[in-house]
Amino acid sequence: MPTLLNLFGLRFFFYSEEHLPMHVHIQNADGKAKIAIDPEVTLIENTGIKPRDLKRALEITKMYQEEFIKAWKEYHDE
Repeated sequence: MPTLLNLFGLRFFFYSEEHLPMHVHIQNADGKAKIAIDPEVTLIENTGIKPRDLKRALEITKMYQEEFIKAWKEYHDE
């Protein structure tokens, strides 16, 4: 389960055996979410992350989108 980033109490990661669409998981003390990263950053699901933190997670994902896609492709040999 590679961690891509820890920022503002938010952990961005993906699992070893993931599936398409390309996405990252977000986790904090309140809950978890899943955000698509390709072709665009969009919320897939949210369980418990507060709206303010979810907004921040989406903004961070947009900022790091290219790096997250690159990490996904390298890890999954794409």
